[in-house]
Amino acid sequence: MAAIDYYFSTISPFTYLAGRRLQEIAARHGASITYKPLDVLALFGRTGGTPPKDRHPSRQAYRLVELQRQSDNAGLPLIMKPAHWPTNQAPSAYAIIAAQAAGGGDMSALVHSVLRAVWAEEKDIAQDDVIRACLDGAGFDPALADSGMLAGAEIYAQNLEDAVSAGVFGAPFYITDDGMPFWGQDRLDDLDRHLAKL
Repeated sequence: MAAIDYYFSTISPFTYLAGRRLQEIAARHGASITYKPLDVLALFGRTGGTPPKDRHPSRQAYRLVELQRQSDNAGLPLIMKPAHWPTNQAPSAYAIIAAQAAGGGDMSALVHSVLRAVWAEEKDIAQDDVIRACLDGAGFDPALADSGMLAGAEIYAQNLEDAVSAGVFGAPFYITDDGMPFWGQDRLDDLDRHLAKL
């Protein structure tokens, strides 16, 4: 069975625009997914990237054009400048890590609901009530928002190290167990075709 390491950030608009396609692709090919949330701003600092606010104005302008284009392509609503972005990614990432360890719910639904909260619902995913609602809606115990903090912090930090070692430099980023990298939600079709060959 194929396996996919899925590196993503809970504040990344392009991760949001991936929707739930990764789960659909993995299910089609019988592949497993390991969800590895990380601090994308720290990743930029480690791999030569630049945070959006520090990019040249022409790059910032094109990013907005591309976000609208990809939003239209995906059929997902997108608030271009959400009220709570950027925000502290760590609490939502810790909850996702705890949910993956606990099992029993829908990981794809959880990740997408956290991202949707930022990019379509004007919610602050650093707030406990928002995280709890996302956990509950995806079939997980809302108390995971509290109980997974310590282990979550350690794994969150390790995910960043794993990402750097694996050659990850942005989000979303998918790496198959045969080492093939795919950067961006617009490479999911390529991932799909690759898994079909395995």
